[in-house]
Amino acid sequence: MAHLPESPVRSREDIARFEAAMTLDQRLPERSVLDVFIGAASKWPQRAAITMLMTGAADEQPRRVSFGELLAGVRRAANLFAALGGVRPGVAYMLPSLVETHYALWGAEAAGYAVPINFLLQPEAIAALLQASGARILVALGPHPALDIWPKALALRARVPGLTLLRVAAPGTPPEPGVIDFHDALAAQPDDRLVFAAPGRDGDVCAYFHTGGTTGTPKLVAHTHRSQLVAALGGAVLGDMRPRDTLTATLPLFHVGGTVFCALSPFLAGTGLLVMSPAGLRNPAMVQGYWRLAAQHGATLVGAVPTSVGAVLEVPPGDADIGAVRAGFCGAASLPPAVGARFRQVTGKNLYEVYGMTEASGLIAIDPVAGPGGIGSVGWALPYTRVEIRRLEADGRLGVPCAPGEIGVITVQGPHVSPGYRDPAHDAGVIEHGVLNTGDLGSTDEAGRIHIAGRAKDLIIRSGHNIDPLMIENAMATHPAVALAAAVGMPDAYAGELPVCFVALRPGTQASEDELHDHARRTIAERPAWPKQIHIVDAIPLTTVGKIYKPALRCEAAVRLLQQQLRGPLGLPEAQLQVHEGGRRGLRVRVTLPAAARARQPALAQALAAYLFETEIVLA
Repeated sequence: MAHLPESPVRSREDIARFEAAMTLDQRLPERSVLDVFIGAASKWPQRAAITMLMTGAADEQPRRVSFGELLAGVRRAANLFAALGGVRPGVAYMLPSLVETHYALWGAEAAGYAVPINFLLQPEAIAALLQASGARILVALGPHPALDIWPKALALRARVPGLTLLRVAAPGTPPEPGVIDFHDALAAQPDDRLVFAAPGRDGDVCAYFHTGGTTGTPKLVAHTHRSQLVAALGGAVLGDMRPRDTLTATLPLFHVGGTVFCALSPFLAGTGLLVMSPAGLRNPAMVQGYWRLAAQHGATLVGAVPTSVGAVLEVPPGDADIGAVRAGFCGAASLPPAVGARFRQVTGKNLYEVYGMTEASGLIAIDPVAGPGGIGSVGWALPYTRVEIRRLEADGRLGVPCAPGEIGVITVQGPHVSPGYRDPAHDAGVIEHGVLNTGDLGSTDEAGRIHIAGRAKDLIIRSGHNIDPLMIENAMATHPAVALAAAVGMPDAYAGELPVCFVALRPGTQASEDELHDHARRTIAERPAWPKQIHIVDAIPLTTVGKIYKPALRCEAAVRLLQQQLRGPLGLPEAQLQVHEGGRRGLRVRVTLPAAARARQPALAQALAAYLFETEIVLA
């Protein structure tokens, strides 16, 4: 098994010593993802790998799956997929967070490659992913009163020729012609061995994860067994995961963070998962009962995306004894300082930031959990990998490394970097010669810690969900009255950002905002990408070469939001507002208060602290 550190890794010097003590091959003898489950079952056969909650009721008896049982389920699934799909089959799944989802994911990686699919997408987008990935096996959740996964699956069978459909359904669900029952099919397979030759290992592709928008050719990022294993090792080391730990698992298993940092890393370390319902923290009962459930099931490591952490912190722990909690994790989007401060106030522990990207197998850097916590920092790069901040030249190319404190583009090198996209045309400018250009802006401090400054790319990150603005713009451009559309992120105290769209109309045409919202809902596949606001403007700002100038629009979106807040809930219509691009966090907001409003300054500062931009409040 992997050789994890004997003492916690707290600093850059500890990481260097950890790397110097063994080569990566010595440190990580696993050759495939399946080896993680074999090793865990050998070392901790009876320990609970997964504790599955369905309702969160006080008297619920959760389903517990040991590491030995988990290995058995993964082997059965791998054998099933090989029997159905032959050599190296592509297996897609549309499932909420269930034990069966783990069987499907890791079994697919053992037999061939997995294609995790966000089941909230529309059937047209999912069909495109299946076609682009080459997956011809689909595992989907059966009929459900609140989820429409099964109707989508049936529609996909009609759209994708040769698709084999497996259904995860409750016992007693009537069979359907041409559909394979997942549970019955698993039971028919051996669980003590693989019955097919040449399972995947090393540089073989084990998964394709979808990233970016849903228009045009889908962007599918390749993960190899080696890339996921190296990322998982880094997550276990810097996450200070231990065999006696229990981690609250709240991210979905179609999310790269949910699969690698919140599943494979813990399994590598012998850490158990507390799966907080199939819907995670989208389930209001889990938000309300979070601290009670964490205490009841002995959670020691807790976390989620920033918006979910913020929601959980609104519910006091009450009588729940959360003394076992030793740290919190937060990732997938930037952490507002106010949320980190509130977490310390509630738990007495730090909330540590995790920085990752699908193209880096889900992980790039972590603020070490055993360390003191670097406020506003994502810590250091994973062991055996390298992060470098490089200057962005005027022609758009990457230049020399930046000095500490100098903002540049974050680049990544190491065996956890993806070998590329399934369609090599997408590699240009992103993954070249083993170097990943993240498109994110950042800097390092004197201690080498990484600070995220913003994004060179224009991705909108809503509660950890990456939204490609081009998807919104292309959809809005199909409206006959729209001449040009530009989507940007508007600051939001809860979600971090919300998508908004600025629209210029064609001469002589008319369209209302309501009409444009209706068009957006009909043409944009991802519900989270539906614009929160649509602004009809006379003209959209362009650069000298005719490109949309997004910084000006981001500032404009922030101005519109904050003016509304100042005139409304904050009761400060007389305040003067200035918003500029730049700063460590992408936007700088300056509010000038009249001297008579001095007493309102603390309340204003508290309200602005919930957002991700830099703020300055001055008195006139």
